[in-house]
Amino acid sequence: MTVSSRAFAAMLKIGPPVTREVTVERDAPVRAPDGADLLTDVYLARAREPLPVILMRTPYGRRGPYGTIARLFAERGYHAVVQSTRGTSGSGGQIDYDREAAGGRAAADWIIKQPWSNGEIGGFGGSYLTFTQLALASTRPPQLKAMALGVSGAERRALYYPGGAFSLDRLAWAFVIENQERPLAFVRTPLRARRALAPAFAHLPLLDADVVAVGHPVGYYRDQVQHDQPGDPYWTPTDFRPALRDLGIPVTMIGGWYDMSLPSMLADYQALREGGQTARLRVGPWHHSSQDLFRYSFQDALDWFGAHLLGGPAPSWSCVRIETMGGGGWHDLQQWPPAARTQRWHLQPHGALATPVPPAGEPTRYTYDPADPTPAVGGTSSSPANAGPKDNRELERRPDVLTYTSEPLRSALEITGPVTAELFVSSSRPHTDFFARLCDVHPKGQSVNITDGLIRLTSASPQPQQVRIDLWPTAHQFRPGHRIRLQVSSGAHPRYARNTGSGEPLATAATLCTAQQAVHHDPAHPSAVLLPVIPRG
Repeated sequence: MTVSSRAFAAMLKIGPPVTREVTVERDAPVRAPDGADLLTDVYLARAREPLPVILMRTPYGRRGPYGTIARLFAERGYHAVVQSTRGTSGSGGQIDYDREAAGGRAAADWIIKQPWSNGEIGGFGGSYLTFTQLALASTRPPQLKAMALGVSGAERRALYYPGGAFSLDRLAWAFVIENQERPLAFVRTPLRARRALAPAFAHLPLLDADVVAVGHPVGYYRDQVQHDQPGDPYWTPTDFRPALRDLGIPVTMIGGWYDMSLPSMLADYQALREGGQTARLRVGPWHHSSQDLFRYSFQDALDWFGAHLLGGPAPSWSCVRIETMGGGGWHDLQQWPPAARTQRWHLQPHGALATPVPPAGEPTRYTYDPADPTPAVGGTSSSPANAGPKDNRELERRPDVLTYTSEPLRSALEITGPVTAELFVSSSRPHTDFFARLCDVHPKGQSVNITDGLIRLTSASPQPQQVRIDLWPTAHQFRPGHRIRLQVSSGAHPRYARNTGSGEPLATAATLCTAQQAVHHDPAHPSAVLLPVIPRG
């Protein structure tokens, strides 16, 4: 066992290996249907006897972390295959999402022809590796017997346009992919990313922000910003939701309350269960690249694959396992979402938040200036430095951020499930955004974000209209003495591309228009945040 795999195993808190004898065959070319050679590394356990194979198809390189993961699987009773997807780490062709299904099927068919394969494959990996698993599964390969998915969903467009606004995290992803093969890129990327992406995030039009970030046009990024309308057929080939209800493959899934793909993953889990599929789900207090999320994902995969590929005991748990933030601990649920009582907390005059319907009063107003966009602080960003729970007090001092805060709670309040803000708003611009965020205010004043969401409007009006903002589902316990706070603003840049207010096409918009915004809270316009309250004790 190498030092790196031993250290990784200790970090993941997994048991000792079945074997220490692992051989590696590197850079095997697997021919895709269009003729591109996809470079593949094979980690063979024991004496090459036929075993189940764990397949990982990744754009992030075959060495480093994914090579170590493959070795860990090979040390524990499997062979493992790591393949670089099209246009990455020496594989032929260009990055092309629509071709991942065919490339994955070519890999799966190649594997079962090898003498070391017993004809059964398990798919592993989160984020883009989950996308490649779902792409493969959409081809209905009989050899794919189990999957371990994480932090990604079957509807690709949902990741790019949450709430209808483009996620500039996709530009950050392009920066990583376009730079990953440079020397020492893994070490230098965080600093280089901050320097390169700051002017790129501020650049308009978005269409050529890629040149600012990486120095040249990036085709897949440009496709994403030019196909911004719902229903655009560009997204259809990579929408794998229709395959879920009759998938026929046991699936274990993992997500985080602060992960960008959480709503899609929860919807996928519900679709699988409604279709009678074998599926389970774990969600914890993690963001996209949390170390604990990866640790649990590997542990869950070993548990799942042991049952479905090695013929071991039944998985150690089933259905849904969640951790309630705020000290609520882990809970096992039979369904998602669990039964809950919806409690309406109404926005009140003078920044209060309470359950009674608000009295008569004037709306609260603010100005949104896209030249000085409201910044993103914590939440579902793909940047580890700016993801997860953060103290929002500095953000809340901005004049373009409204806050509505309850009195200190006399007893604990636990919420689990979807959270919604139903707001009556008006705007001087038909094209504008509204962003809502639920926070837990600690007795010493820290305002910590729990969940949030945004909606992009194309027909706002100076007259009040009701909008429904779906915040990320969550599980959180507000402790006694804490207060509930709802923020309302008009953006979280660069997590969401700012709304220029001009109504120009997303890709080419360059005109910045200030918007005068109002949030109404009176008996005729009872703006509220809806909390799914769970009884305990």
